[in-house]
Amino acid sequence: MKRGDWVDPDAGKVKLVDYAEKWVKERDLGDRTRELYSGYLKNHVGPHLGDLTLIEISAPRVRTWRMDLIDAGTGASTVAKSYRFLRTVLNTAVDDELIRKNPCRIKGAGQEKAAERPHASLAEVFRIAAKIQGRYRLLVLLAAFAQLRFGELVALRRSDLTLPLLRTPTKEEIDAGADPDELIDDGTPVVRVDRALAQLDSGEQKLKAPKSDAGRRTVALPAAILPVLRQHLATPGFTDAGPNGRLFRGAKGATPRRNNFNGTWKAAVRKAEANPELHLHDLRHAGATLTAQTGATLKEIMSRIGHSSTRAAMVYQHATSKRDQEIAVALNALISAAMTEAEAGTGEADGDDSTD
Repeated sequence: MKRGDWVDPDAGKVKLVDYAEKWVKERDLGDRTRELYSGYLKNHVGPHLGDLTLIEISAPRVRTWRMDLIDAGTGASTVAKSYRFLRTVLNTAVDDELIRKNPCRIKGAGQEKAAERPHASLAEVFRIAAKIQGRYRLLVLLAAFAQLRFGELVALRRSDLTLPLLRTPTKEEIDAGADPDELIDDGTPVVRVDRALAQLDSGEQKLKAPKSDAGRRTVALPAAILPVLRQHLATPGFTDAGPNGRLFRGAKGATPRRNNFNGTWKAAVRKAEANPELHLHDLRHAGATLTAQTGATLKEIMSRIGHSSTRAAMVYQHATSKRDQEIAVALNALISAAMTEAEAGTGEADGDDSTD
């Protein structure tokens, strides 16, 4: 045995379930993450390995446990996440000198192969936005063109939006055909993201900070959605009053919940005759793809979507706000053309706010 490899055999005679519960309790975790980890322990790790002491958990036992989960029909994603949880807990046990080596050594066992998601076209985005309840039209457009997650969207406040000033058209603009009596938006709208709302299994909703600095970001918006944005802010009942008022609220005044919104979303997708497999989160991918088509660099794309992985955060730096504005202008050209096409094909938008 090499010097430094020895550990006290009695130190590892603590049950895995006790050590893992203490591990979850002592970690600086978000409420939702703590809930997920406790679920992996209770439902997938504890029933099989929980009564074993740390020194009794060998590599063969870990392999058997993993295969038992798979044979029982546990989803591949859940198996991978449970394995990663166990591996992380036992890494700490190694650091605590309770065991000499981590028995979780199955190559690729912690990796998830995400199922390929459907891609939303620009036309589908606008058809869905036209058919969804009016109070959620802006939410759909921000999901696509600001690439915001649901938790980030429902955590927005009115003060998180910065709108350009309205001005009268210049003589040159009037000569070019602008209506002299119609005010013009002078600039690019911006949305600030610095929080998200997590929904726990208990139903409680809790505000949380972004997982990383990359998640705290300011995103320039295409000017084409300004009319929808201004209409949303001006419509009674769509938002709370005051600068700190919620930007989105349900028909009964509550903060939208993911499970309730899903029914509203599916109804709009059906009315829009879009791909029935589309989720709201798929619009985030569609928006990132559209951003790439403008010529934005990978760093700039990652900056807009607020990528949260540590490795990406080290590689990709925040794009400058000036370049972000240029991206928004380029997006605006693509979106304006799609809006014109969508309006020609769908006619009047639905405005039913009778549910949710």
